[in-house]
Amino acid sequence: MTEVLFYHLQNAPLVQALSKLLEASLKRGWRVVVKVGDEAALEPLSSDLWTYRADSFLPHATASEGGAGDQPIYLTRGDENPNGAQVLFLVHGAASDEIEGFSRCVLLFDGGDEEALGLARHQWKTLKAAGHDATYWQQSDEGRWEKKA
Repeated sequence: MTEVLFYHLQNAPLVQALSKLLEASLKRGWRVVVKVGDEAALEPLSSDLWTYRADSFLPHATASEGGAGDQPIYLTRGDENPNGAQVLFLVHGAASDEIEGFSRCVLLFDGGDEEALGLARHQWKTLKAAGHDATYWQQSDEGRWEKKA
């Protein structure tokens, strides 16, 4: 079964939290697919990953840029996995019925958005019922991740 991690954002913007988690994935030698649920968020997220820190960037591609198979991070709106990723990130309300092909699935959601909270609760119930090992992480006031379930 796929290991599923829910990250409840409370004190950091998505791109900041996602960037740190993507860096950690790359350090482990993992390839990543980031599925974006909101079409309008795809290009800004791509731009943010190039410029999220003054001294670094996260190498990635989208379908429109080509070369996806060569990149450690692939951004998409679909369920494809052209770079042979082990980890799937779901952001901006993305969902997937195709998580079985990944070792790990990470869902990041905004704790200040009732719709995002509702979707995360639904995904939690669905994935747990399917037998996946799911854990829930919430940001502390200091911005650290604390395991809650």
